[in-house]
Amino acid sequence: MRDSNDGYWFVPKAFGIGATPVTWQGWALTIGFVVLAMLAVTQLPNRVAQTGVLLALILLFTLIAIRKTRGGWSWRWGERG
Repeated sequence: MRDSNDGYWFVPKAFGIGATPVTWQGWALTIGFVVLAMLAVTQLPNRVAQTGVLLALILLFTLIAIRKTRGGWSWRWGERG
């Protein structure tokens, strides 16, 4: 794991767009997102409610991940070197 004192929970992927959790906070957020998404799909009564809750969860998770990613999100083509 990387130094968690810098305040970032994720590091950007080497290729493409997105991030990978590197601290316990990042992993907790990711696991919490998956659990809540599974509960929404299995426990909510209809598709409209499921879709609404899933969209809200995805938006919230993505916004937090972007804010907590070292270097931000952008398209990456791998290390140049």
